[in-house]
Parts: sequence; C-alpha cells; structure tokens
Amino acid sequence: MLKSLLIQNFVLIDHLDIRFNDSFTVITGETGAGKSIILGALSLVLGQRADTRSIKSSEDKCVIEAVFNISAYDLESFFLENDLEYDAETCILRRELFASGKSRAFVNDSPASLIAVKELGNRLIDIHSQHQNLLLADNKFQLRVVDVMARNEPLLLSYRKEYAHYHSLKKKLKDLTEKAFQSKRDEDYIRFQLQELDDARLISGEQETLEKEQEVLSHAEEIKGALYKINERLNGDEKGGVAYIKEALTIAENLQRYYPKANEIAERLRSAFIDLNDLASETDAGKEDIEFNPERLQWVNERLNTLYSLQQKHKLPTTDELIALQETYRLQLKEIDSFDEQIEALSAQSEAAYRSLLEIAARLSEQRRKAADTISSQLVSNLSLLGMANTRFRIDFIPKNEPESDGMDEVRFMFSANKSGELERVAQTASGGEISRLMLCIKAMIAGFTALPAIIFDEVDMGVSGEIADKMGIIMQELGAKMQVIAITHLPQIASKGKEHYFVYKEDTAEYTLTQIRKLSPEERITEVARMLSGATLTDASIANARELLKL
Repeated sequence: MLKSLLIQNFVLIDHLDIRFNDSFTVITGETGAGKSIILGALSLVLGQRADTRSIKSSEDKCVIEAVFNISAYDLESFFLENDLEYDAETCILRRELFASGKSRAFVNDSPASLIAVKELGNRLIDIHSQHQNLLLADNKFQLRVVDVMARNEPLLLSYRKEYAHYHSLKKKLKDLTEKAFQSKRDEDYIRFQLQELDDARLISGEQETLEKEQEVLSHAEEIKGALYKINERLNGDEKGGVAYIKEALTIAENLQRYYPKANEIAERLRSAFIDLNDLASETDAGKEDIEFNPERLQWVNERLNTLYSLQQKHKLPTTDELIALQETYRLQLKEIDSFDEQIEALSAQSEAAYRSLLEIAARLSEQRRKAADTISSQLVSNLSLLGMANTRFRIDFIPKNEPESDGMDEVRFMFSANKSGELERVAQTASGGEISRLMLCIKAMIAGFTALPAIIFDEVDMGVSGEIADKMGIIMQELGAKMQVIAITHLPQIASKGKEHYFVYKEDTAEYTLTQIRKLSPEERITEVARMLSGATLTDASIANARELLKL
C-alpha cells in the first residue's frame, strides 16, 4: 500500500506531504485545482519519463518520494534480480529532476534504472484511468483475468516450467541438427585430412631426431676426416699427444723420490693420460661409425620434406601439433558418426516434453473454461447493479495451433449492452462509460482472488451519476475492505463512501498560485459533499443530503 507521498517543487506544488490509510480514500476538488498534478507527480516517481517543465518556476530541483508498505507482495526476488536494497516491510521510491535536464531515480536510496522502477511501480500501484481502460481490449489482460478467477497460478507455474524445458530442448535439437548438417558437409574434407596425417605415421619427437641425423649424414666425410685427425694428434704412429703425456708421467714418477711436488704433477699427468687415452679410443671408434650413406640421407630428406609440407599446409610449427590436429580430426569424425544417435535421443526427449506440455495446456484450458461461466454471470450481475441491466457477456476461447508461454488459448471478451444483437468484442462495441464500469467490476471481482496492488481510480466515474454513482461507490468501498483504494472523483455519492477524504485546492500567495491538499474533518466533509451536490451555494437541503450520504 502507498503510505505517503512527498512532493517538492513540482509544477504548482511547493511542498506537500500526504499520508494515506490502507482502505478507501477519496480525493476531491474543483476542476483545475491540481488533482491531476498530484497524480502526475505519483506517475513520475513510478517511472514515467521526466520533463524539465514539471519543475516549479524559479526552482532548480524537484523531488518526489513515495513510501510503500510491501510486506504482502513477496518482492524479494525482484530486488535481488535488479541488485536493489531489499527491506521486507518498506520500499521508498524517489525521483529527482534538475533544471539542467538531468533526472535520477532511487529505490531504497540505491540508484535504479527507470525500467526497473517502472516494473516495480506496476507491482505496487495500479493507476486506473480512462486511458487504462484500453487494457480491456488486450487479449493477454483478458486471459490474466480468467486465470486469476480460475486460480490457475500453480498450474501456470508448472506449465511455464515445462514450456521453458520444451523450448530449451527444441533449441538444443535445432543447434545440433545445424551442427550435424555443417559437419556432414565437412566430413569428406576431414576424412581426407586425417587420412593424409595417418599415412604420414607421425611420431612425437621424430622431426628433431631426423634433423640431427640429417646434419650428420650431410657432413659425413668432414666429420670422419676431423675425427681421424684428432685421433692422429692424440695417438698417431709418430708419437701423438698420448705418448708424450705417458713419457712425461714416467719422468714425474721417477722424480717423486727427491722432489715432493712431483706427486701432484704425476697425479695430474696420470688423469690427463687416462682422459686423452679414452678420447683417442672414442675418436678412433667414432670415425669408423661415421659412414656416408646417400640412400639414408635421401630417405631422411624426403621424410623431413613430408613433415615440413604438412606443417606448412596446416600452419603448424611442430610435429607434436600435427599429432594434436590428427587427434582433433579423429574426435570430429567420431562425433559426426554419433550425431544421428544424439539427434534421435534429443528428438525423443523433445517429443516427450511436448506431450507433457500439451497435457498441462489441456488441464489449463479446462480450468479456464470452467471459470468462464462464473466470470460471465458475476460480471453481468454486478453490471446490472451499475445500471446496465441488459448486459450480455460471454468469454470465447479460440485454440492456438501451437503452445505459447501462457497456454494454448486465445481469450475474447464478447459484450453487448442490449438484449438483442450479436455479441462483439468489448473494444468494438462498449462505450467509454460502459468500459469504465466493466473494468471496475472486473477489478472488484478479482480482488478477492489475488493480492492486487493498490488501486487509484482517476475519475472513472465520468458520465455516471445518481444511483449508479452510489453503486460504484459501494463497489469501491467493498474493494477498499480488501486492499488500498484511492478514488479521485467529482461525484458526492462516491466521495461519501471514503474512509478518509482529502481536498485539493489552490492558494494564492504574493508571488505564486500553489496547489495544496488537506485531510478533511467530519464537519469539513459535510461541507465538501454538500458543495459537490449543490455547487458554490450551500443550502440546508444539500447539507442535510450530505449528512445522509455520510451517515453523520
């Protein structure tokens, strides 16, 4: 419910702080006094687009703040989804407009987008005006009315869950089918590439080994000659280095008897002799191992050319990466071969989900049709009380070809205000006054079935008077026993039904004309209702009539 509305520097309003109760409140005032300005301020804080012309003349900033009690609305998930500060009891909406054109919106002091504020506002308060009556022509709105009366919320939740599941499967199946089609087109190419890589018999690390072997084979004669020379220098027939070191070792050993340092010299020469002797043996054996083999060199060159060619073709620098690509191709072909099985399994799941969806949709349709007769008879009865005694009303159901997010029913409200003639769609046959009364009856009817947001009726009583206005006031009063109702009205019959009564008026100061509002006392209410009955001149009869209407 709306607990309070603070307005500062908005159009003709300097400062207003209005407190509301939780039942039926009426707002009255002369035409042009500023009732629509107050409603405009409320619309602004609920997310309507701003206009800098709304800022009071000579002021730089306008502030509007609405405080709601939200304990009955279960809005925690909305606040979490929109990253807003949540309080289980209170929600504060604030809108700030600046003369510079800048505008800011806040929810519980957290900055918020207008989209989020508007969505939240729609859940908190319903401003019912002549313009909103256009909703009655909306098939989605008509279907929501039927679902509320049929108490379909649990079944709708189940249906929407299955609907989302079914469409998820459909999307997966579509994506998989497209992927399979594309892969089938690429299959021959992948098989050819894989076969080429398989034929190459790739081995990890082979390239590095072959490149080293290629170097050796390409320089076999040079290597063999160099090793021969090294061996000759170390252990040649004409006294190589090994023989000289061995001779020096013998001399050093003989010197040890009378020269102590000769021990170290001998040891070092012995170590050098052993190393060089081993090295001589290795180089001698090595030159025998090196052999110029043109056939092997040709094979190595051809093998490396094969590897280089594959690397260049696939734009990969190493054999290991070619092997990884080979494995990728192998997995792709395995997946292609399994596509038919995957599609078949997914199709079966999708068909099962579709059958389940149709079953829930059928139950939904059945409950809607059962509720339709009750809705029709109740609306006709209530409209009769509002002076539309010849009303005929029927709900038509047109089956949809495929399930949609709200089921498989299109609903049409068929209406006639006369005893004879064909029933036609509400928007095509009902007048503005008839639609206003029909909407009032609909909202009064569904209020007992769901937690509706607070309702503001903005002069929906236009075009009615007398007994009919009295009946409309009774309906609003009864509605106010279940929820917060605020009515802006020109009719004394409706104004007298309010639990609280606010009066909007203009006040002239030396500089400005300001819109003001005040809560009326019981005596002031008598005067205001009497004025609404007789005009500017109050009479004893109008005062007595006002007392009777107010039961005071």
